[in-house]
Amino acid sequence: MTKQEKVNIISKTLQESYPETPIPLNHKDTYTLLIAVLLSAQCTDERVNQITPTLFKRADNPFDMVKLTVDEIREIIRPCGLSPTKSKAIHSLSQILIDKYQGEVPQTFDELEQLPGVGHKTASVVMSQGFGFPAFPVDTHIHRIMYRWGLSNGSSVERTEKDAKRLFPKEEWNKLHLQIIFFGRQFCTARSPKHDECPVCEALGKPCPSETPNSLKKKAAKKKK
Repeated sequence: MTKQEKVNIISKTLQESYPETPIPLNHKDTYTLLIAVLLSAQCTDERVNQITPTLFKRADNPFDMVKLTVDEIREIIRPCGLSPTKSKAIHSLSQILIDKYQGEVPQTFDELEQLPGVGHKTASVVMSQGFGFPAFPVDTHIHRIMYRWGLSNGSSVERTEKDAKRLFPKEEWNKLHLQIIFFGRQFCTARSPKHDECPVCEALGKPCPSETPNSLKKKAAKKKK
């Protein structure tokens, strides 16, 4: 089966399974989306959605956010993990938005990625889901699943993003990356409720492989020793 045949099967299966793709992180505008995505680093969306109502009740815009101290922000977001780093980034980027962008979130990758705590994946989510710009954010779910489906070699998230953009139509990117995330949560981890009922692997005519990019790296490291 060619990669294009796989892509066609996967796109059809995902569209049938997830015709609607609500953004998993609760937010009301691009600023609160930016903060929520920043908080989601090494934290579940569910946990972020438990924390942000308290944070956004105190400050749902950069002008109110900078009125809070870094310690106050850290105490609120502590359950998300990495709170010392994230609280400093939230306070600093809010001040930058005020000083440089009149309190608005910038609408380019370069400007977003220059903000404290904002990497390429976070910028991609904001650009795609906040501004509707075609982007393909790659998180751990997508990185792992693209490898499992034989669409990328698992060497890096950068490689996975390039492969995804090359294989799938540009007009599908913004919806597709959410569909893959939803799919991964439902089918592609040992804790997934339907781990043994994967419709994509069934359609591709093969069982779900057990190898992941991380397991491959560990095997490669052992061989070098």
